[in-house]
Amino acid sequence: MCELYSKPDTLALRGKHIGPSCKVFFAADPIKIMRAQGQYMFDEKGQRYLDCINNVAHVGHCHPEVVKATAKQMELLNTNSRFLHDNIVEYAKRLTATLPQTLSVCYFTNSGSEANDLALRLARQFRGHQDVITLDHAYHGHLTSLIEISPYKFQKGKDVKKEFVHVAPTPDTYRGKYREDHEDAATAYADEVEKIIEDAQSRGRKIAAFIAESMQSCGGQIIPPAGYFQKVAEHVRRAGGVFIADEVQVGFGRAGRHFWSFQMHGKDFIPDIVTMGKPMGNGHPVACVVTTKEIAETFSSAGMEYFNTYGGNPVSCAVGLAVLDVIEKENLQGNAVRVGNYLTELLEAQKAKHPLIGDIRGVGLFIGIDLVKDHEKRTPATAEAQHVIYKMKEEGVLLSADGPYRNVLKIKPPMCFTEEDAKFMVDHLDGILTVLEEVTETKSDGVISENTVCRTKEVHVEQPNHGTTESRENHSRKRNGVCSDQRTLLSKRLKT
Repeated sequence: MCELYSKPDTLALRGKHIGPSCKVFFAADPIKIMRAQGQYMFDEKGQRYLDCINNVAHVGHCHPEVVKATAKQMELLNTNSRFLHDNIVEYAKRLTATLPQTLSVCYFTNSGSEANDLALRLARQFRGHQDVITLDHAYHGHLTSLIEISPYKFQKGKDVKKEFVHVAPTPDTYRGKYREDHEDAATAYADEVEKIIEDAQSRGRKIAAFIAESMQSCGGQIIPPAGYFQKVAEHVRRAGGVFIADEVQVGFGRAGRHFWSFQMHGKDFIPDIVTMGKPMGNGHPVACVVTTKEIAETFSSAGMEYFNTYGGNPVSCAVGLAVLDVIEKENLQGNAVRVGNYLTELLEAQKAKHPLIGDIRGVGLFIGIDLVKDHEKRTPATAEAQHVIYKMKEEGVLLSADGPYRNVLKIKPPMCFTEEDAKFMVDHLDGILTVLEEVTETKSDGVISENTVCRTKEVHVEQPNHGTTESRENHSRKRNGVCSDQRTLLSKRLKT
């Protein structure tokens, strides 16, 4: 999962030191989770946390129907995918029934990274082209082939952008190049992709694919403007490429009114390849690529077979079928619409109240809160966002922050999230922002610097107890407080 990482503490194992192989969520005061149920997680002391960020436990942690289906199939058979089995056929039918008719061929994998890697192979084989257009700040997986097309990753490392990778501006109408006041932001952003294609072709390059999350998560909860994907698809297909919709983080009804987030863009937009993962197995490792018959036949005719030892095994497919059943039986799409709308209304009210909130954006149970120091300049409030997620944790609410400046609070909870949960989360957010803004008013420049809000360690969240005890709160604040007792009155006020 792509979230904020801390520099890892060194671990000792049998007298040896282990370096940067372990990333810890809330490194300054990590949580040891022992069990979970629904939208709640519990640590070793029984402390309950409201999980506002887990898009893997899609239908709720440890959902009894999913657990039952897993155990039942495990008792009968689990093997590799070389044999016939009804589960894989039934699951493929159920999945493709949720998609446009042309998307009819399934390839099962174990993870979203595997799915996106295979999608690239399919795209490159289709026309024999190599180049890929990706969005700035995009994240598509942890394999080498995907880090190469994930600016979210390669811009942070020592790797340079490969010649076959082209980065288009994120279609962000709040903070991007073309904003909400632009007469046609969708066309303007799509024109940027067209320019990239023309420039690449002038140098003899050939476009294999454009890949994008249907709603960009790690990039800061970005919802592309209506019409953008259609226009991009036209440009890409004219160049002989295909459109890959990455639904690994945002599929399976999270958007509410649509089962797949790309469907928000209208019936006239159909990707050539769709990838899916994370919520697909509710925590069980299962993922999939779905494409057209034409692309699949071109791929198979190349002579190199695709085989995945565990992809589509009987247990994985039983789990996937159970997840689909729960989404339908519990009307979780309807819940995403109802609770998502309610949560957005609550947050819009907070935006009117708190200067720190610059933008509220999202759809269904996929919402971002863009924190700013200055509304006019839209200056990212990075330190404040880190402070908020730590303080929310103390109150029994798990949030994370991401985006190019790590200032966007991400909300993408299990789909069983309720209106009561939304109210609980927003009430605590209100309290924390109120204190933070009171402190801000004591400073002459009206902002809080990274030195004022002391640098709490950045953490991995990938990608809460309503009854926090006083003793635990005090303990957490001593370990986690924004500033030490030796700091100024300003610091002391931040700790209250």
